[in-house]
Amino acid sequence: MKLGIVYHMPFWQGPDGRLREIEGSFARYVDSLAPYFDQVILCVPVLTEGRGEGTPIRSPNVRLAPLPHFDGPVQFYPRLPVILPALASFVRNIDLLHCRLPTPAAIFAFAFARLLRRPAFVLIVGDLRAMLPAMPYRRIKKLLWRLYTEFEERGVQHMARRSLAFANGAALAAKHARPDHPVVQTQTTTISTDEIAAREDTCIGQPIRLLTVSRIDPRKGLRVLPDVVRRVVANGVDATLDVVGPAVGAPGEDERRAIESAACTMNVRDRIALRGAIPLDRLMAIYREHDVFVLPTLPGEGIPRVLLEAMASGMPVVTTRVAGIPSLITDGRNGLLVDSADAATVADAIARLVSDGPLRRRLIASGYETARTFTLEAQAARMMQGVAAQLGVVLRQPVVSSA
Repeated sequence: MKLGIVYHMPFWQGPDGRLREIEGSFARYVDSLAPYFDQVILCVPVLTEGRGEGTPIRSPNVRLAPLPHFDGPVQFYPRLPVILPALASFVRNIDLLHCRLPTPAAIFAFAFARLLRRPAFVLIVGDLRAMLPAMPYRRIKKLLWRLYTEFEERGVQHMARRSLAFANGAALAAKHARPDHPVVQTQTTTISTDEIAAREDTCIGQPIRLLTVSRIDPRKGLRVLPDVVRRVVANGVDATLDVVGPAVGAPGEDERRAIESAACTMNVRDRIALRGAIPLDRLMAIYREHDVFVLPTLPGEGIPRVLLEAMASGMPVVTTRVAGIPSLITDGRNGLLVDSADAATVADAIARLVSDGPLRRRLIASGYETARTFTLEAQAARMMQGVAAQLGVVLRQPVVSSA
């Protein structure tokens, strides 16, 4: 059984011959599905040169069906004359199609799969329409982005209604479900059972080390972070902040510059470090060096996988009550939810965690319980059980290590 996966996360081939991805979350997702198939073929944009160290694909049965590199729809659509034949050839050589949505190439691959009678399943991980208010475009760019968003939204709805559909979190599942065609709620994750930490408390030493892991993008709400740090320090807490993640495209670079400028204006530049992308294999250790995880994200998320990574690392979490996040985090039980991603609200939640040891330790303990429920292995097994049952395909059974 050959599984074909379509997504927009770029890959490259390292000097050692292994396929690598810049962030690592998608690479781990692919590795979690690979044991169920004879071969996994990734139809993704391919870089001619690597971007940093990257995270390697570990499974030996994964190969590429390369697409020309594109960073977004502006680069994708002019290349359609080259991309469409590549997608058609890709679909002809697989037995089962999997689209991770939204992504520009998916609707075209899905159409070829329908034409060639290949079964398909989709995983919806984001909501472009909900992200529209956060996009920084004006005039004609704003209009064009709205048109693209509407096209993508209609494409996602079309695919969700005509295939087995999974969605990341309750909000996305509810949005795309229909009375005659339910959507299966799932949770994207990157953590394995052996990566769950054991520390019982944080915020013991000085300074208090805050951590945000996120792509730098206007849709992520990161511009409030300098003011958050300023307010936390003004409240008497000696705090620093590390932001881990790459800037995404020109809007991401603008956002990065805006964060740096605000940090200088507020006299906290020496307390904030923008560390860029760090491979996931090294990132898990960085979580364990920090005290509080902060993610002031905006609407449009499914459920950010970084929340589970933070909980698995023994970090109390502060994040916003948007999209699917409340289906993972219950306020006061395994994290703190704020209703607004404004600096004052986020800073108050951080100060509460720093000063309230019993609350902090309770959140850490419950976070471990949540992380154990949503390991990579468990989520892949649930999804593949549904795929086998609903699509009638015969999958391999993963070999369980006795170690």
